[in-house]
Amino acid sequence: MKQLISLLLFACVMATMPAKAEQARYISDNLFTYMHKGPSTQFRIIGSVNAGTKVTLLETNRDTGFGKIRDDRGRIGWVNGDFISKQVGLKERVPALENELTKVKAQLADALQSGDEKTATLQSTLQMRTEQITELETQSSHLNEQLMTSQTEIRELRAKLDTQKDDLLMRWFTYGGMVAGGGLLFGLLLPHIIPRRRKRNNGWA
Repeated sequence: MKQLISLLLFACVMATMPAKAEQARYISDNLFTYMHKGPSTQFRIIGSVNAGTKVTLLETNRDTGFGKIRDDRGRIGWVNGDFISKQVGLKERVPALENELTKVKAQLADALQSGDEKTATLQSTLQMRTEQITELETQSSHLNEQLMTSQTEIRELRAKLDTQKDDLLMRWFTYGGMVAGGGLLFGLLLPHIIPRRRKRNNGWA
């Protein structure tokens, strides 16, 4: 029982004792906050701390919520805990953000320039391919015209050749008929042209 009472008393004492671990903190982004001599507004104001100032948190008073700090000029005092933040103040964040923004803009400009160069290259290649296609289409059109002309000439030559074949065949028939008719006529006239020889009477009868 005594041990339990001792533990409870120790816990109460620890709860009322201020924390003394030093921790890095920042004054939140108000214009400034007052620094008091003690852990409440009842104590005398000994100065002010600008917003965004990096401070060291020395201890915290749980009852009043004030924190004991040491500022960047080495002054030690108490400020309202609501104005103490773990986040870096705008005074330090803005330059970092501006530097990051500058880098991003430079990267974006490089990307846009690279994209423009790639676009120009693609457009040049596309134009060259378009010109080649146009030239090939023109050549194809000329070849088609030549092919149609050649086909027309071939049809005309074939027609002429067929006509010549028919003419030659008719000539052969004509010549053959003339030869046959001449032979027949000659065969009919030949007996009349050549005199018949009389049979000699040799007295053997």
